[in-house]
Amino acid sequence: MVTNKTYAASAADIKKNWYVVNADGQTLGRLSSKIAKIIIGKHKPLYTPNVDCGDFVVVVNASKIKVTGKRWSDKKYYRHSTYTGGGLKVEALGDLIAAGKAEKVIRAAVWGMIPHGRLGRQMITKLKVYGGATHPHAAQKLQEMAL
Repeated sequence: MVTNKTYAASAADIKKNWYVVNADGQTLGRLSSKIAKIIIGKHKPLYTPNVDCGDFVVVVNASKIKVTGKRWSDKKYYRHSTYTGGGLKVEALGDLIAAGKAEKVIRAAVWGMIPHGRLGRQMITKLKVYGGATHPHAAQKLQEMAL
């Protein structure tokens, strides 16, 4: 008789940690993939795909990210107001960073790497992004995460 059973984590088993990431000089895609891995929880041995196993991530210095090639001017972010005949808004990556919206850039990159359902919407709330070096999460006893 075989008694080996696959372990499936439940929400009560998960302990959530807080990490801080310094985005100064980091490449956008590589940084985002590592952040997504932490938010999803794939770095833990208790990872279960249908449970939010991930940790909280605070990103500082988001306005100091770097990108390769001509992405600074050629990468576009699209949004539409849903009005017929002209509700399309297009912004370049460099324009968003210059306008102080670096948080939007990192959030969009991480969102593209996590599940796009109810669980993914719950996971993305654990990402806190700040353009400068200060953040209001000092009380959470953040652990420095070297990437």
